[in-house]
Amino acid sequence: MTKPSNDRQFRPVAVPDVELGGFWGKWQDAVCNSTAETLLDRCVEAGMLKAIDVSQPSPGVVIPVQPWGGTTQMFWDSDLGKSIETIAYSLYRRPNPKLEARADEIIDRYERMQDKDGYLNAWFQRVEPSRRWTNLRDHHELYCAGHLMEAAVAYYQATGKRKLLDIMCRYADYMIRIFGHGEGQIPGYCGHEEVELALVKLARVTGEKKYLELSKFFIDERGTEPHFFTAEAARDGRALSEYHQKTYEYSQAHQPVREQTKVVGHAVRAMYLYSGMADIATEYKDDSLTAALETLWDDLTTKQMYITGGIGPAASNEGFTDYYDLPNATAYAETCASVGLVFWASRMLGRGPDRRYADIMEQALYNGALPGLSTDGKTFFYDNPLESAGKHHRWKWHHCPCCPPNIARLVTSIGSYMYAVADDEIAVHLYGESTARLKLANGAEVELEQTTNYPWDGAIAFTTKLEKPAKFALSLRIPDWAEGVTLSVNGEMLDLSAHVRDGYARIDRAWADGDRVALYLPLALRPQYANPKVRQDAGRVALMRGPLVYCLETTDNGEDLNAIILPRELPTAETTVLKDLNDAVALDLKVEREETSNWGTSLYRKAPAERQVATARFVPYHLWDNRAPGEMLVWVQSDR
Repeated sequence: MTKPSNDRQFRPVAVPDVELGGFWGKWQDAVCNSTAETLLDRCVEAGMLKAIDVSQPSPGVVIPVQPWGGTTQMFWDSDLGKSIETIAYSLYRRPNPKLEARADEIIDRYERMQDKDGYLNAWFQRVEPSRRWTNLRDHHELYCAGHLMEAAVAYYQATGKRKLLDIMCRYADYMIRIFGHGEGQIPGYCGHEEVELALVKLARVTGEKKYLELSKFFIDERGTEPHFFTAEAARDGRALSEYHQKTYEYSQAHQPVREQTKVVGHAVRAMYLYSGMADIATEYKDDSLTAALETLWDDLTTKQMYITGGIGPAASNEGFTDYYDLPNATAYAETCASVGLVFWASRMLGRGPDRRYADIMEQALYNGALPGLSTDGKTFFYDNPLESAGKHHRWKWHHCPCCPPNIARLVTSIGSYMYAVADDEIAVHLYGESTARLKLANGAEVELEQTTNYPWDGAIAFTTKLEKPAKFALSLRIPDWAEGVTLSVNGEMLDLSAHVRDGYARIDRAWADGDRVALYLPLALRPQYANPKVRQDAGRVALMRGPLVYCLETTDNGEDLNAIILPRELPTAETTVLKDLNDAVALDLKVEREETSNWGTSLYRKAPAERQVATARFVPYHLWDNRAPGEMLVWVQSDR
């Protein structure tokens, strides 16, 4: 087999070019049926539309200014942007003229509000116009612009309407004049990264390299000396020692990005930065950025990530603490952070398929991000603990409502994370019932139909639809957890050892209409033990099946979940399909259970609790708290 070059450029397939069924189709239906409209309704209730309506007086400060010098009201543009992006993606699946009209109205308001020079920000035009560009460290101006840019790209692709895209191109053109090292320009960057990856999306849809250059500028400037945030604070008359978190590590601005080796600070900011870096590494074939990202990737995934793909254990900084500090009951693991990890992982695949990134993307997607949305699409998790005493529940909204539209836009755009194309290659990173329309740079047009009930079943089949034969490579991810994998083309079994490179089975051949590829990934139940340095998981075991982490809930097992003990050698699990949980596969295992009812009144005693044989039911973690409220547990006692 000829080995492909590492110097490749894979770009995601546009969202409209992938139609989803099965598992992800159900989740997209939930967003179409409920979430997209819910997001707008709650933005209206919060006062966001009034904030951008120049025909009315400014609403002023609706959410009080906090000790860090800002208010979450400053981020309202980002919330509206992500909501419009969600609506755009939902329109691909299900036309909704009423919802589209509501989005059009918001876009019209932004058009009327935009300054002649291109500037656009509800807070700094309508509440504090004198404070424009005076505190990039804290006030999220570029962050808000980034989310509106992503919305503009999505809405243009969904509807063909250019209005928001033109608005954001004018804003980006204005930024190009404002930021830089020329006379009178600002040599700075945002305290909350996001605009970096958004500018890449804008460049790809418009073909304008100048937007790539601006993204690259923000990335290259970050953390350089003399430090921009220090100089900015001095110019603004702010005390240099008085600011949120008291460290530039919080916003990954403590060192130039190519010198950073440890993942630190606010988890969402870090993920957005690394996503932008990976995009620029792909577009410019920048090995220095790729090398830095590989170091940071290993640092995160081997020392600082929950088994769910959740990241950022602490509420105090919404981010990272010490190595191996992964508490379960108090885990912050913000939904947005796992969404950001999916973003980063997908972009690390831009220079070629590599299982170590795609496996984590899948793990974070199913178990870190997806719990943030209820099955009916109406309620949400902001933080995602791995253990609950029964008091952690989904909520309707939040004073900082970044997570609901973030998980909604991810779910509705998931097709673009499943497939990617290069000049003469198609990569399949994620599996799910779908039809993808793909165009390769060599001119080949391919429709690829994927039939599967994954992740509940490991049988996956692909059928090609081609107007004429074409030569290209089809690369299929073989997860690291999968043992006993089989692969065939038109019924002929392939030797995986001759085709697998970097964890992908690469089938390079001349393809014809109706060719069929069959991939089988055995979904064996497997125990997972934490590194002994993770003190919170000592003596405990977690269960995974395929890409899914499983947990215990009171609904199925009664109270006192910590009394359940898994045997060292796992028994055979009986599977049950749960109709009330999106046809999820539950696992029933024989376990032992400590008696808690006959312990007595003593808090301590010299004899341990007696044990009885019992059956425990495990359900996918991403579905917990969708039924009756109660306890939840991922890491279970292990009898070893």
